[in-house]
Amino acid sequence: MSQKHRRYTLKTKEAKQILAQASQKLHLNLENTFGIEPHIETVETEIGEIILINQKPMLHKTGKSVLPTLLAAEILTQLPKIVVDMGAIPHVCNGADIMAPGIVRIEGEFNKGNIVLVTDEKYAKPIAIGETILNSAEAKTTKKGTVVKNLHYVGDKIWDVTKTMTQ
Repeated sequence: MSQKHRRYTLKTKEAKQILAQASQKLHLNLENTFGIEPHIETVETEIGEIILINQKPMLHKTGKSVLPTLLAAEILTQLPKIVVDMGAIPHVCNGADIMAPGIVRIEGEFNKGNIVLVTDEKYAKPIAIGETILNSAEAKTTKKGTVVKNLHYVGDKIWDVTKTMTQ
């Protein structure tokens, strides 16, 4: 980790606020996922704060927005999933939104504005996290247009910073 990054343990009250904020945004109970008192640290970086839960980079916070990182397997497995064809991957990994023609299937239910995981069809690897523009029923029937706004993807700045934290 570079010298620019300041790392410190969060106070219990701050940690609970971040978990509550993330739980609300993701429609999950993260306290059940990580236990009542997980060890939570924050790393201040040039791209926002990376929240470490039990030493793993689980969340990314910018301003009031808290989202999971692509390395947060414990969280990602609980999110609704959009599976895209292999042709969509280079575009998604360059920051493109997820378009209806590239979607192979949708797993789970979601409403407009929910956070979803985007995976590839061949290996089921997480490649992006996005916010839905349609609900799951609409997304399953639409044949054109944007379905998910890409918020975090493999190869972006968040990915680069969190990958260095796991080495």
